[in-house]
Amino acid sequence: MKETILRIEAPCKINVHLRVKDRRPDGYHDLESIFVALAFGDTLWVERTEEAGGCTILMDWQALQTAGSVPAEGALPLEKNSVYRAVSLFRVKTGFTGGIRVRVKKRVPLGAGLGGGSSDAASMLRALQVLVAPNLSQQELLEMALTLGSDVPFFLRGGTAFVSGRGEQILPLKRVEGVWVVLVYPGFPSDTAGAFRLLDQARPEPSLEKEEGITDLIYALEKYPGSWPYRNDFLRVFLEAGNQEQAAVYQRIVQELKGWGADFVGLSGAGSTCFGIFSREGVAKEAGIALSGRKTASNQRYFVQVTFPLAYVVNEGVE
Repeated sequence: MKETILRIEAPCKINVHLRVKDRRPDGYHDLESIFVALAFGDTLWVERTEEAGGCTILMDWQALQTAGSVPAEGALPLEKNSVYRAVSLFRVKTGFTGGIRVRVKKRVPLGAGLGGGSSDAASMLRALQVLVAPNLSQQELLEMALTLGSDVPFFLRGGTAFVSGRGEQILPLKRVEGVWVVLVYPGFPSDTAGAFRLLDQARPEPSLEKEEGITDLIYALEKYPGSWPYRNDFLRVFLEAGNQEQAAVYQRIVQELKGWGADFVGLSGAGSTCFGIFSREGVAKEAGIALSGRKTASNQRYFVQVTFPLAYVVNEGVE
Protein backbone atom coordinates (compact mmCIF):
# COMPACT_ATOMS: atom_id res chain seq x y z
CA MET A 1 0.00 0.00 0.00
CA LYS A 2 1.40 3.39 -0.98
CA GLU A 3 2.26 5.63 1.96
CA THR A 4 0.62 9.06 2.19
CA ILE A 5 3.11 11.83 1.51
CA LEU A 6 2.08 15.22 2.83
CA ARG A 7 3.53 18.25 1.04
CA ILE A 8 3.52 21.39 3.12
CA GLU A 9 4.82 24.87 2.39
CA ALA A 10 6.97 26.80 4.88
CA PRO A 11 6.82 30.50 3.90
CA CYS A 12 9.38 32.98 5.17
CA LYS A 13 8.59 36.35 6.76
CA ILE A 14 9.86 39.88 7.12
CA ASN A 15 9.53 42.18 10.11
CA VAL A 16 8.40 45.54 8.81
CA HIS A 17 8.76 46.76 12.39
CA LEU A 18 10.86 45.37 15.24
CA ARG A 19 11.29 47.07 18.57
CA VAL A 20 13.35 45.18 21.14
CA LYS A 21 12.67 45.99 24.77
CA ASP A 22 14.92 45.34 27.75
CA ARG A 23 16.06 41.86 28.72
CA ARG A 24 13.62 39.99 30.97
CA PRO A 25 14.59 38.02 34.12
CA ASP A 26 14.29 34.79 32.11
CA GLY A 27 16.93 36.02 29.64
CA TYR A 28 14.53 36.73 26.78
CA HIS A 29 13.57 40.13 25.43
CA ASP A 30 10.03 41.38 25.03
CA LEU A 31 9.37 42.39 21.44
CA GLU A 32 6.94 44.54 19.52
CA SER A 33 6.92 43.55 15.88
CA ILE A 34 4.84 43.38 12.74
CA PHE A 35 5.37 40.11 10.91
CA VAL A 36 4.45 39.64 7.27
CA ALA A 37 4.52 36.14 5.73
CA LEU A 38 5.68 36.03 2.11
CA ALA A 39 4.98 33.89 -0.94
CA PHE A 40 8.50 32.48 -0.84
CA GLY A 41 9.86 29.73 1.35
CA ASP A 42 10.84 26.10 1.80
CA THR A 43 8.83 22.98 0.96
CA LEU A 44 8.58 19.85 3.12
CA TRP A 45 7.44 16.39 2.09
CA VAL A 46 6.53 14.29 5.13
CA GLU A 47 5.51 10.64 5.41
CA ARG A 48 5.17 7.99 8.09
CA THR A 49 7.36 4.87 7.89
CA GLU A 50 7.43 1.48 9.57
CA GLU A 51 10.75 2.18 11.27
CA ALA A 52 9.77 2.59 14.95
CA GLY A 53 11.31 5.72 16.40
CA GLY A 54 13.13 6.51 13.17
CA CYS A 55 13.51 10.00 11.76
CA THR A 56 15.13 10.43 8.36
CA ILE A 57 15.64 14.01 7.18
CA LEU A 58 16.90 14.69 3.67
CA MET A 59 18.00 18.29 3.16
CA ASP A 60 18.00 19.51 -0.42
CA TRP A 61 20.36 22.51 -0.35
CA GLN A 62 20.55 23.03 -4.12
CA ALA A 63 18.18 25.99 -4.01
CA LEU A 64 20.63 27.79 -1.72
CA GLN A 65 23.71 27.51 -3.92
CA THR A 66 23.47 31.09 -5.17
CA ALA A 67 22.75 32.37 -1.66
CA GLY A 68 26.11 31.17 -0.42
CA SER A 69 24.50 29.83 2.75
CA VAL A 70 24.80 26.08 2.21
CA PRO A 71 26.37 24.74 5.43
CA ALA A 72 29.67 22.96 5.27
CA GLU A 73 29.61 19.21 5.86
CA GLY A 74 28.81 18.59 9.50
CA ALA A 75 28.22 22.29 10.22
CA LEU A 76 24.54 21.73 11.01
CA PRO A 77 24.31 18.93 13.61
CA LEU A 78 21.05 16.97 13.54
CA GLU A 79 20.11 18.15 17.03
CA LYS A 80 20.20 21.75 15.75
CA ASN A 81 18.03 21.02 12.73
CA SER A 82 14.67 22.69 13.42
CA VAL A 83 12.72 19.90 11.70
CA TYR A 84 14.43 17.24 13.82
CA ARG A 85 13.81 19.27 16.98
CA ALA A 86 10.11 19.58 16.08
CA VAL A 87 9.80 15.81 15.61
CA SER A 88 11.63 15.11 18.89
CA LEU A 89 9.45 17.51 20.87
CA PHE A 90 6.28 16.13 19.27
CA ARG A 91 7.30 12.63 20.38
CA VAL A 92 7.83 13.81 23.98
CA LYS A 93 4.51 15.66 24.13
CA THR A 94 2.32 13.04 22.41
CA GLY A 95 4.07 9.71 22.95
CA PHE A 96 4.30 9.10 19.20
CA THR A 97 6.89 6.41 18.45
CA GLY A 98 6.36 5.78 14.75
CA GLY A 99 8.83 6.45 11.97
CA ILE A 100 9.01 9.69 10.01
CA ARG A 101 10.74 10.56 6.74
CA VAL A 102 11.10 14.19 5.71
CA ARG A 103 12.54 15.82 2.60
CA VAL A 104 13.16 19.56 2.81
CA LYS A 105 13.78 21.75 -0.22
CA LYS A 106 15.64 24.71 1.26
CA ARG A 107 15.19 28.03 -0.51
CA VAL A 108 15.44 30.47 2.40
CA PRO A 109 19.05 31.41 3.23
CA LEU A 110 20.36 30.48 6.66
CA GLY A 111 20.89 33.24 9.21
CA ALA A 112 18.93 35.64 7.03
CA GLY A 113 16.38 36.95 9.54
CA LEU A 114 13.59 35.51 7.41
CA GLY A 115 12.52 32.79 9.84
CA GLY A 116 13.30 29.88 7.54
CA GLY A 117 14.15 27.44 10.33
CA SER A 118 11.21 28.57 12.47
CA SER A 119 8.82 28.17 9.54
CA ASP A 120 10.18 24.69 8.84
CA ALA A 121 9.59 23.74 12.48
CA ALA A 122 6.02 25.09 12.44
CA SER A 123 5.26 23.29 9.18
CA MET A 124 6.64 20.06 10.63
CA LEU A 125 4.33 20.38 13.65
CA ARG A 126 1.36 20.97 11.35
CA ALA A 127 2.31 17.96 9.24
CA LEU A 128 2.60 15.72 12.30
CA GLN A 129 -0.76 16.95 13.54
CA VAL A 130 -2.36 15.95 10.23
CA LEU A 131 -0.58 12.59 9.91
CA VAL A 132 -0.48 11.48 13.53
CA ALA A 133 -2.65 13.46 15.95
CA PRO A 134 -5.60 15.22 14.26
CA ASN A 135 -7.27 15.72 17.66
CA LEU A 136 -4.32 17.72 19.00
CA SER A 137 -5.61 21.14 20.04
CA GLN A 138 -4.31 24.37 18.56
CA GLN A 139 -3.26 25.48 22.05
CA GLU A 140 -1.12 22.36 22.50
CA LEU A 141 0.46 23.00 19.11
CA LEU A 142 1.16 26.64 20.04
CA GLU A 143 2.82 25.60 23.31
CA MET A 144 5.11 23.23 21.41
CA ALA A 145 5.85 25.96 18.88
CA LEU A 146 6.94 28.43 21.57
CA THR A 147 9.21 25.80 23.09
CA LEU A 148 10.96 25.50 19.71
CA GLY A 149 11.50 29.24 19.21
CA SER A 150 10.00 32.70 19.60
CA ASP A 151 9.06 33.03 15.91
CA VAL A 152 7.56 29.55 15.53
CA PRO A 153 4.02 30.32 16.86
CA PHE A 154 3.50 32.99 14.19
CA PHE A 155 4.19 30.50 11.40
CA LEU A 156 1.37 28.21 12.53
CA ARG A 157 -0.95 30.80 11.04
CA GLY A 158 1.16 33.17 8.97
CA GLY A 159 -0.44 36.11 7.23
CA THR A 160 0.27 39.47 8.83
CA ALA A 161 0.29 39.97 12.59
CA PHE A 162 1.35 42.24 15.43
CA VAL A 163 3.55 40.03 17.59
CA SER A 164 4.58 40.84 21.15
CA GLY A 165 5.89 39.24 24.32
CA ARG A 166 8.41 36.56 23.43
CA GLY A 167 6.45 35.89 20.27
CA GLU A 168 3.51 34.12 21.86
CA GLN A 169 1.12 37.10 21.71
CA ILE A 170 -0.15 37.22 18.14
CA LEU A 171 -2.75 39.67 16.89
CA PRO A 172 -3.77 38.89 13.28
CA LEU A 173 -3.90 41.92 11.00
CA LYS A 174 -5.25 42.61 7.55
CA ARG A 175 -2.81 41.67 4.80
CA VAL A 176 -0.78 44.43 3.21
CA GLU A 177 -2.15 44.56 -0.32
CA GLY A 178 -0.88 45.98 -3.57
CA VAL A 179 2.81 45.79 -2.70
CA TRP A 180 5.81 43.79 -3.85
CA VAL A 181 8.76 42.86 -1.67
CA VAL A 182 12.37 42.68 -2.84
CA LEU A 183 14.53 40.59 -0.49
CA VAL A 184 18.29 41.10 -0.56
CA TYR A 185 20.47 38.65 1.37
CA PRO A 186 24.00 40.12 1.41
CA GLY A 187 25.98 36.89 1.32
CA PHE A 188 26.70 36.66 5.05
CA PRO A 189 24.50 35.31 7.87
CA SER A 190 23.62 37.09 11.09
CA ASP A 191 24.09 35.41 14.45
CA THR A 192 20.88 36.12 16.35
CA ALA A 193 22.35 35.62 19.82
CA GLY A 194 25.31 37.82 18.92
CA ALA A 195 22.98 40.48 17.54
CA PHE A 196 21.05 40.63 20.82
CA ARG A 197 24.30 40.89 22.79
CA LEU A 198 25.45 43.75 20.59
CA LEU A 199 22.10 45.46 21.00
CA ASP A 200 22.26 45.17 24.80
CA GLN A 201 25.82 46.52 24.85
CA ALA A 202 25.40 49.33 22.34
CA ARG A 203 21.77 50.26 22.78
CA PRO A 204 21.44 54.06 22.56
CA GLU A 205 20.31 55.99 25.61
CA PRO A 206 16.52 56.23 25.88
CA SER A 207 15.32 58.56 23.14
CA LEU A 208 13.27 61.65 23.78
CA GLU A 209 11.41 60.87 20.57
CA LYS A 210 7.80 59.91 21.05
CA GLU A 211 7.23 56.17 20.69
CA GLU A 212 4.38 55.20 18.44
CA GLY A 213 1.56 53.48 20.33
CA ILE A 214 0.51 49.98 19.36
CA THR A 215 -2.77 51.23 17.88
CA ASP A 216 -0.91 53.80 15.79
CA LEU A 217 1.54 51.14 14.55
CA ILE A 218 -1.28 48.85 13.51
CA TYR A 219 -3.31 51.49 11.68
CA ALA A 220 -0.21 52.81 9.92
CA LEU A 221 0.01 49.49 8.07
CA GLU A 222 -3.08 50.46 6.06
CA LYS A 223 -1.42 53.65 4.81
CA TYR A 224 0.98 54.27 1.97
CA PRO A 225 4.27 52.46 2.81
CA GLY A 226 6.23 55.67 2.25
CA SER A 227 4.57 57.06 5.38
CA TRP A 228 5.20 54.04 7.63
CA PRO A 229 6.75 55.00 11.00
CA TYR A 230 8.42 51.62 11.41
CA ARG A 231 11.98 50.80 12.36
CA ASN A 232 14.21 47.87 13.24
CA ASP A 233 16.32 48.39 16.38
CA PHE A 234 19.03 46.07 15.06
CA LEU A 235 19.67 48.08 11.89
CA ARG A 236 20.65 51.22 13.77
CA VAL A 237 23.01 49.26 16.04
CA PHE A 238 24.56 47.36 13.11
CA LEU A 239 25.24 50.61 11.29
CA GLU A 240 26.65 52.42 14.33
CA ALA A 241 28.39 49.71 16.38
CA GLY A 242 28.59 46.56 14.29
CA ASN A 243 31.22 45.06 12.02
CA GLN A 244 32.36 47.93 9.78
CA GLU A 245 32.56 45.90 6.59
CA GLN A 246 29.07 44.49 7.12
CA ALA A 247 27.73 47.91 8.11
CA ALA A 248 28.96 49.26 4.78
CA VAL A 249 27.12 46.46 2.95
CA TYR A 250 23.89 47.16 4.84
CA GLN A 251 24.20 50.86 4.07
CA ARG A 252 24.82 50.20 0.38
CA ILE A 253 21.85 47.86 0.02
CA VAL A 254 19.52 50.26 1.84
CA GLN A 255 20.62 53.12 -0.42
CA GLU A 256 20.29 51.05 -3.59
CA LEU A 257 16.78 49.92 -2.69
CA LYS A 258 15.80 53.52 -2.06
CA GLY A 259 17.46 54.52 -5.30
CA TRP A 260 15.36 52.02 -7.19
CA GLY A 261 12.20 53.58 -5.82
CA ALA A 262 11.34 51.47 -2.79
CA ASP A 263 8.57 53.12 -0.78
CA PHE A 264 9.92 51.61 2.44
CA VAL A 265 13.23 49.91 3.25
CA GLY A 266 14.04 47.82 6.29
CA LEU A 267 15.99 44.99 7.86
CA SER A 268 14.26 41.72 8.69
CA GLY A 269 14.67 40.17 12.12
CA ALA A 270 18.18 40.38 13.54
CA GLY A 271 19.58 40.48 9.99
CA SER A 272 21.02 39.91 7.60
CA THR A 273 18.35 40.33 4.88
CA CYS A 274 17.32 43.83 3.86
CA PHE A 275 14.08 44.40 1.98
CA GLY A 276 12.32 47.02 -0.03
CA ILE A 277 8.55 47.51 -0.28
CA PHE A 278 7.45 48.60 -3.76
CA SER A 279 4.02 49.76 -4.94
CA ARG A 280 4.70 48.80 -8.57
CA GLU A 281 5.49 45.25 -9.64
CA GLY A 282 7.51 46.30 -12.67
CA VAL A 283 9.79 48.56 -10.65
CA ALA A 284 10.26 45.83 -8.03
CA LYS A 285 11.32 43.33 -10.69
CA GLU A 286 13.72 45.82 -12.28
CA ALA A 287 15.28 46.44 -8.86
CA GLY A 288 15.55 42.70 -8.28
CA ILE A 289 17.34 42.12 -11.57
CA ALA A 290 19.76 44.98 -10.94
CA LEU A 291 20.57 43.97 -7.37
CA SER A 292 21.01 40.29 -8.22
CA GLY A 293 24.07 41.29 -10.23
CA ARG A 294 25.78 42.93 -7.26
CA LYS A 295 28.60 41.25 -5.37
CA THR A 296 29.93 41.56 -1.85
CA ALA A 297 33.51 42.45 -0.97
CA SER A 298 34.23 38.71 -0.85
CA ASN A 299 32.95 38.38 -4.45
CA GLN A 300 29.76 36.65 -3.29
CA ARG A 301 26.63 37.52 -5.26
CA TYR A 302 23.66 38.86 -3.34
CA PHE A 303 20.71 36.49 -3.14
CA VAL A 304 17.69 38.44 -4.37
CA GLN A 305 14.05 37.38 -4.42
CA VAL A 306 11.00 39.35 -5.57
CA THR A 307 7.82 38.23 -3.83
CA PHE A 308 4.61 39.49 -2.16
CA PRO A 309 2.69 39.12 1.14
CA LEU A 310 0.60 36.03 1.82
CA ALA A 311 -2.88 36.20 3.30
CA TYR A 312 -2.18 33.12 5.47
CA VAL A 313 -0.16 29.91 5.54
CA VAL A 314 -1.05 27.86 2.49
CA ASN A 315 -0.69 24.50 0.91
CA GLU A 316 -0.97 21.17 2.50
CA GLY A 317 -1.19 18.62 -0.25
CA VAL A 318 -1.31 14.84 -0.39
CA GLU A 319 0.84 13.11 -3.01
